[in-house]
Amino acid sequence: MSPIFVRSLPFGLYIVLLALESLLPDWAPGFDVRWLYPLKAGLVALALALLWRHYTELKSYALPIKHLLLSLAVGIVVLVLWVKLDAGWMLLGEVGEGYNPTNQAGQIDWLLVAFRIAGAALVVPLMEELFWRSFLQRWVQQHDFLALDPAQIGLKALLIASALFAVEHLQWLAGLVAGLAYGWLYIRTRNLWAPIIAHAVTNGALGAYVVVTGRWSFW
Repeated sequence: MSPIFVRSLPFGLYIVLLALESLLPDWAPGFDVRWLYPLKAGLVALALALLWRHYTELKSYALPIKHLLLSLAVGIVVLVLWVKLDAGWMLLGEVGEGYNPTNQAGQIDWLLVAFRIAGAALVVPLMEELFWRSFLQRWVQQHDFLALDPAQIGLKALLIASALFAVEHLQWLAGLVAGLAYGWLYIRTRNLWAPIIAHAVTNGALGAYVVVTGRWSFW
């Protein structure tokens, strides 16, 4: 299989399902669309599992302790900036209700919360880092991207991949900061597990923050 295809398919599948989700109320009235998130995450996880043997950059799980600590630190810093960079001019559009896991009585459905955090912290970082950092960031630098050492990625490739990553998010400025941070981490450590871990920390901790504060719009 094409190395571009296997790194793009899970991401593309997620985007297609996201688009279909916006149409669902029109042809499935009464369906609780919140349950589409576990479906999306599950299908993407299945795609990742089926294609796992092709992700050569993930075969080695060895990450030096200094790089692990750096990844954790980057993930936390991105989280702090993410919840701060939400002014109107930092957004691409209007802020919606977000993923609200409460019922009409205001009680939290913890199963929905568990699915949301698991998907955001375990599935999304793998899917997005394989596409944005392993593929696109290297491909912009060199079309034969599998032969490129991440340490050789230049500033132009980092900026382009990060800018595209930014416009994928409502909070474009926070997305740009995150893209630059994860992209730099990949270059610095030369190991895709580093930005995956940082991304997972950001998303997982953001989930905890959202549940504690009730600021569902961040979801």
